[in-house]
Amino acid sequence: MSSSVAARPAFRVTPTTVTVLAFAAIAWAATVARAHALGNGAGTMGMHLAPFLAMWALMMTAMMLPAVAPVASLYALTIQDARARRVPLFVGGYVVVWAAFGLPAYAALRLVDHEAGGSATALRTIAVAVLIAAGVFQLTPLKTRCLRHCRSPLGLLLRVGDAKGSGRDLRFAFHHAGFCLGCCWALMALFVVFGVMSVGAMLGVTAVVVAEKVAPGGAGFGRAVGVACLVLAACVAVSPSVARNVLPTPHHEMQMTTAGT
Repeated sequence: MSSSVAARPAFRVTPTTVTVLAFAAIAWAATVARAHALGNGAGTMGMHLAPFLAMWALMMTAMMLPAVAPVASLYALTIQDARARRVPLFVGGYVVVWAAFGLPAYAALRLVDHEAGGSATALRTIAVAVLIAAGVFQLTPLKTRCLRHCRSPLGLLLRVGDAKGSGRDLRFAFHHAGFCLGCCWALMALFVVFGVMSVGAMLGVTAVVVAEKVAPGGAGFGRAVGVACLVLAACVAVSPSVARNVLPTPHHEMQMTTAGT
């Protein structure tokens, strides 16, 4: 193992980092193009499961590759054999876990369709509840534990780097992605609030995820985001104008707008 391996993932100019970020840039370009084509609205926006999962997988590739790039670079330093095969397996397995999270995400957004598809008031109530849940979770010990692993995966990296067997890279990918999912699920729930195709929300969540994982004060930043979610929940609850500016367009209103053009 190289002596240059650091305890916390950080962005370094390495072939692994550059490659992963290049794929992230391609995914971002495709995601933004798709968002512009679809527009943004509440719930599933009328999408069926298969196209939603394809769109979600593309989104997660764009959003989560920047977060995993420093870990992938660190992982490459801990393995001595077949890096060109093993690092892509790790990155691919990590993305697969986040793509699979599209299933519960779709179920949650379908619930929004059912409960608030035609009601701005119901959508506002759901948004307040989600913001409170996300804000509270950001302040919990469980969040801290999962984030601690994401910020300090070196012990597991070393064990997997020396492990044997064809599935070692995927095992590490699933293990690390599980902690990452536990750390970031509440941030992803914010798409219920802002709309699943909100490019601004995608960029904001990506920035928060990356900052939490690699910035020196990432843990404190995550708690500050939690407080911000609680403040925004209060503003949405008491101010109709804030709610109108923050929340996505209900699906029935999007259909009316489309029909009128």
